Amino acid sequence: MQNDVIHQVMATLRQECRQWDPPAVTVVAEQLRTPFTVLISCVISLRTKDAVTAAASARLFAEAADPAALLSLREEKIAQLIYPAGFYRTKARQIRDICQTLQDAYGGKVPAQLDRLLALKGVGRKTANLVVTLGYGLPGICVDTHVHRITNRWGYVTTRTPDETETALRAKLPSEYWITINDLLVCYGQHHCLPRSPFCSSCRLAGWCERRLVERSR
Repeated sequence: MQNDVIHQVMATLRQECRQWDPPAVTVVAEQLRTPFTVLISCVISLRTKDAVTAAASARLFAEAADPAALLSLREEKIAQLIYPAGFYRTKARQIRDICQTLQDAYGGKVPAQLDRLLALKGVGRKTANLVVTLGYGLPGICVDTHVHRITNRWGYVTTRTPDETETALRAKLPSEYWITINDLLVCYGQHHCLPRSPFCSSCRLAGWCERRLVERSR
């Protein structure tokens, strides 16, 4: 895929994704609009389905929506509120650790800098970039498994890891799409451009896609 068609690709993606619900973390960000809720909902979302993430986040933030309030809850209570999110006990411990660091080091505020976010326990580049983009509206590119897989499938980048994909996209993708590409490709990757047997025959992007590593499609 050549860079001169990326504007058409992104416009088509926007049209296609209107038929599906946005990712849970995006919904949380739109409803509550705080970097803290984006950060914690991202932690909850790892290895967890969107519907479970949305419900667990709503229960937790109804009880406590800032670091100080969350620290007043016992770890067992947090685990109960976010259940049945994957690894909910481990995440409850991680959430309290993050809140303690935010209180001690940043006065209860979530930093907007990637390096400071990455220093928080259990926070990787995907979560850090989501906080920067959805929480603060600052430039950044969140690369999860869908963004990594699909941009390589297109032939837009040639990379081995999500971190390499982020670097490649920062160098190539027009900045106007940095924040939106994650939402669009998560949505498209969950519903149409599946990891295995994607719906290539009905894909409106088929004319631009190199279908790299696609062994079987529908």
